[in-house]
Formats: sequence, C-alpha cells, structure tokens
Amino acid sequence: MPFVDAQRPSIQLGLLKSLAAAHGFPVRTLHAYLLFAAKVGLDDYQQLVQHRGAMLGEWLFSLAAFGEAAPDPDSRLVRDLADDFSHLAASPAELLSRVTRLRGVDVPSFLDSLLDEFPWHEMAVVGFSSTFEQNTASFALARRLKERYPHIFTVFGGANFDGDMGPEFVRAFDYIDAAIIGEADTAFPRLLGALAEGSDLHSVPGMAFRVDGAVSVTPPCPPIAQLDDLPVPDYGDYFALAEKLGILSRAGRRRIWLPIETARGCWWGAKHHCTFCGLNGTTMQFRAKSAGRVLDELAQQARRYRSFRFEAVDNILEPSYLKDLFPGLAETEAGYELFYEVKANLDREHLKIMAQAGVAHIQPGIESLSTHVLGLMRKGVRAVQNVNLLRWCQYYGIDVSWNLLWGFPGETEQDYVEQAAAMPHLHHLQPPASADRIWLERFSPLFTGHDTRGLTGKTPERSYRYVYPDSVDLERAAYFFDYKDEGSLAEDAYAAVRAAVEAWSGAWRAESPPTLTLSSAPHFVQIADQRRLGHDGTYAFEDTLADLYLACSNKPTTAAAVRRKLDLRLPEEAIQEVFAEFQRRGLMFLDGQFALALALPAVKSR
Repeated sequence: MPFVDAQRPSIQLGLLKSLAAAHGFPVRTLHAYLLFAAKVGLDDYQQLVQHRGAMLGEWLFSLAAFGEAAPDPDSRLVRDLADDFSHLAASPAELLSRVTRLRGVDVPSFLDSLLDEFPWHEMAVVGFSSTFEQNTASFALARRLKERYPHIFTVFGGANFDGDMGPEFVRAFDYIDAAIIGEADTAFPRLLGALAEGSDLHSVPGMAFRVDGAVSVTPPCPPIAQLDDLPVPDYGDYFALAEKLGILSRAGRRRIWLPIETARGCWWGAKHHCTFCGLNGTTMQFRAKSAGRVLDELAQQARRYRSFRFEAVDNILEPSYLKDLFPGLAETEAGYELFYEVKANLDREHLKIMAQAGVAHIQPGIESLSTHVLGLMRKGVRAVQNVNLLRWCQYYGIDVSWNLLWGFPGETEQDYVEQAAAMPHLHHLQPPASADRIWLERFSPLFTGHDTRGLTGKTPERSYRYVYPDSVDLERAAYFFDYKDEGSLAEDAYAAVRAAVEAWSGAWRAESPPTLTLSSAPHFVQIADQRRLGHDGTYAFEDTLADLYLACSNKPTTAAAVRRKLDLRLPEEAIQEVFAEFQRRGLMFLDGQFALALALPAVKSR
C-alpha cells in the first residue's frame, strides 16, 4: 500500500511471493501504491513519498482506517504543523485544499475501487508489508476486507511491526489476525502451512496473534543464515500493473531501479551500534550472499525485467565484495548501474574498483565533518576519512547521498564552528543533501538507553497523536520519538553550519560547478582553484613543498609518516607548520595529526 516509491517494485512482496510459491502456495502480489499514484498523478504521489517529517501520508489514510475514532477529522495537523509541509504547496490555503481533497475524495475512491476491482473472494490470506508510512493505508484496506470477506485471514509484517510495535497493533485492531515479528522467510511459509492444515498457530515462530482476547507472541526463529538459499524475488506483478497504468513503457530499456538484497544486518552495528540508528531492531546479525550468487541474480533480473539499474537494500556493504564481487563485475563489463550503502572508511582503490564495477551511487554514513561528533555517534571513522571519501567519489564519478546531523549529547559549539569554517574549502566536493537535528528512533542506543548519555523526556513524535486513536498505546506503537536533552546546544549554535551548507549547495546549483584540481610533475605541483565564482586562482609549489602536498593526496597521513616516506631531514614540527599553511589557504584538511590534500588530480580515472 502507499506510501512507497512508485518507480521501484517492492522487494518485500517479490521475495515473499517467491518463498510462498516455493512451498507450493499460489500467490498474487498487488503493488497497490501504483494505483494510487496513477489516481492522484505520479508527480504529486512521488512528492508525498519523499516528504520527511510529520506523518502526512499516515494522516491522509487515518480517517479511512479508523473512522469516527480518528483523532483529527478537522485537519488540525495541516494547520498546527504547517511549517513541516511548506514545500508541498504555494500557500497554506492551497495546501489545506489539496490535502482535504486527497483525504476526503481520492483516498475513499481509491479504496473503494481497490475493493471492487480485485478478486478478493478468491483469497484465503491477505498479507500487508509495512515500512515507514504504510500503516494506515494498510489498516484501511484490511478493515474493509474483513467487513466484506470475513473468511480472509489478514497478516501484517515489515519494519513497522518489529519489537513491541507488532503486538500492539494486533491488540488494538481486530481486523489484524496476526503479525510476523522480524524476518518472515521461515515464518511466512510456516504460517501458510498451519492455516492450510488448520493447525495451531503457536507452532509458527515469530508470530503475534489473539487468543481469547489477549495477544500471544511465539518465540522468534533464528535469522536465516544462508542468504544464498533464498529464492530470487519475483517482480512480475509489479511490471504488469505498471505497464497497464502507463507508468512504465512496454518496450525498450527501462530506467527503473530494481531492488536487490545482497546482505542483511550490519557488521559494524553488531560491534558498535551507531547511537542514532534504529535499523535492524531485532536482526542485527550480519549475513551476505556469495559473490557468485549475486552475479547470477543480477544477470537473471536484468534479462527478465530489461533494467540494468539495481538498488541494493543492504544497510552496509559486505567487505569481501571489494575483492570478489566488484572485480568480477568489472571483468564482465555488464553495464549495470548500482547503488550501495557503505561505511565511510573506503579508500581510493576501493572506490576505483567500485566505479569500474558500475557502482554509480552510494549512501555512506558520513553524518558529520567533526571527529569529536563522529566519536559521539560511534561511527568508527574520522572527519578526514569522510572528506577523503568525498574526494575520490568526485574523482571517479560516484554520486554520494549524505546528510549532516547534529544534536548529539556531549557535542560542543566548537565542533560546529570548525565544521562551518572548513566547508567553504570543500565546495568542489558533493554537498550534503540535508543538514538537521537527529531523529530519535526506536531500537537506537539513544532510545534504548544503551548509550549512557541517552536523551530524556522521550515521547512519541508529535504527529502520531493526529493519526492514531486513543486506543493505541503510542509508547509501544511509535517508531519516531520527540525528546529533551537538558545539556544540548541552543539552536543558534548550528546557524553557521546551516548557512555554510546552503552556500555549498548553492555553489553546486551554479552553471559551472566548483573545482580544485592539481597537475604535477616530479617535485612540482600546480593547483587550479575554481571553487568561488569570480575568485579563480592558481597555486604553484616546487621541491619540498610540492612533495609534501603530493604525499598527502592519496589518503590522510601524518607528518611523521610523510617524513619517513620522503626521507626528510625536516623536523615533524616544521612539516606540521607547512600543513597548517596549506590549510590556511584552503588546500588541506587537517584533523588532529592527520593531513589530507584537498585538490583532485586533473587527469581522470587513474
């Protein structure tokens, strides 16, 4: 159900269909969000999908889901939290008119047509996968299905049903017959088997269901260990419907992103859970497919669906892929375009082989350009490593999606003074997509208290009370939370960083993007600085100065290491003074004892 990206099939539905079919159960999948996108217009729908902040998508379906119990029939959300929605309409009046029509006309019409035009009478079980803002749309349809077809067994799952959330929703809504908590690879086929045989649901692991008015939860089964044993997701129903609706063409090479899962869990989080991250709530254990299986799956899905773009849904890159999968892809010259989430400690050689393999987009966990703040996050990297990642991604043509976050217990004003001062020198690198305060997520160490500096005054995020009826215990059902931090910085402490990010982003919107490039010969470096419009300049350094700069170009290094590498008689203190002068000119990034040259080689792809 809405709201998920209309230009991607659901990997949840695709995998569950293949799993059920492998166990002998006939399955149809319905990417109903395509129907809603076609109804309201693809551009308007995608704008709602991309909205972040107050839960407008959940609110739009709340009347249909909860009827008279819905807490906000008069659209107070749009008025009370107007600042959250200013990007969606030209004026508050236009926004109110738009969302009122969506909520009062388009949503009921969509649900009515969905109920009338799909052969629900043929179905014994209807499953809903829910992540982010898919709950109330799913609840609205489930409610109608149970009213018209009482024989249908409704089962829910997905990230919105992990931990305490799933049992609470089962308790609160009688049109939910059961929920699968955690991974469903084993539980879903077992549930279908139990229903077909009429056996006790207590035999199914990881289930929440009602027994005599109370919710019963069965023990979870261990996460699936061998991902190679999973079937390939089946996206056929998505493509058939998208073509029928005109969202996709029936011929030619498609530019759609195909989701692919090559790993689960997070190997870094299993050791050092990032303090703000709420992903992998009950399944942190890291597992990955073999390189051979991934190569086969990519080839099979590209042939079947005529798309060469793949979006890995993994939370973190399997390190061994740098030695087997990506070199294998580079050798095949298959022409795939890949997206991966990665840890920001990748170096030049890593990014070079990834680019050769077709990894054109990454989402690294950068989050800050302050080593102190990164330590508070437990990121396991330094700021200079983040900058180096941005450098070599720029050089090898890899698009970087990253955010700048603040609001961590223990941070100082100086952390943000220093970041704001460094940013003008980084304009030749890709800017953050956003810069804002952290969200507090269920399962994150800051929420659970596993970070001893945890935040206080945690309450469900304010828009929940406009969506869910009082019968729902939001302390158990919410994923996002508001909070207090008595020791936090005042909001104006971040003003300089906000302004610096806006200037950085503005520079990238210019007709000619900023550049900082170097050309070199033995013992000679020339740097062309075109980072500020109208302030172009050229630097030339010879002999020891040139050698010192080049020694810091490939990766962050220290004065001591440079001294040894170049066999210099200069004392370390003198080398550090040279580095400081490079920094003053905006040509180096210094981070503690580490120095990094900022200019990129003018000659490409080496």
